[in-house]
Amino acid sequence: MDITLEQAEKVVAAAKAKALGLKMNIAVVDAGANLKAFKRMDNAWLGSIDISIKKAKTARYFDFPTGVIGSLSQPGGSLYNIEHSNGGLITFPGGIPLTVGDVVIGGIGVSGSTVENDHAVAEAGLAAL
Repeated sequence: MDITLEQAEKVVAAAKAKALGLKMNIAVVDAGANLKAFKRMDNAWLGSIDISIKKAKTARYFDFPTGVIGSLSQPGGSLYNIEHSNGGLITFPGGIPLTVGDVVIGGIGVSGSTVENDHAVAEAGLAAL
């Protein structure tokens, strides 16, 4: 099962609505971690484009929120240095697997504000499914 374009656009729209007043980059990848939908809000940081896409991919590659992976990738953690794999991962909050029931159909990644705001906006996208 894979996220449809209609679903991906719905996820982006819900995330954008939650980001009201923030300047965010919002990326959605499909089940194969390929970019499916993307929105860069006016004046969002250019450097956050890549971060949002990598957050979405990281969430899909491992089917965990990126913040969870981050907590495991600290020195001494079981996933220490994982961020250097797969062409570079992002291991701080803002990436969430997109699921329908128990099936992962993609991932969302959000970047452009605090990690708390990034995560909240990503959660709003997930909730749209």
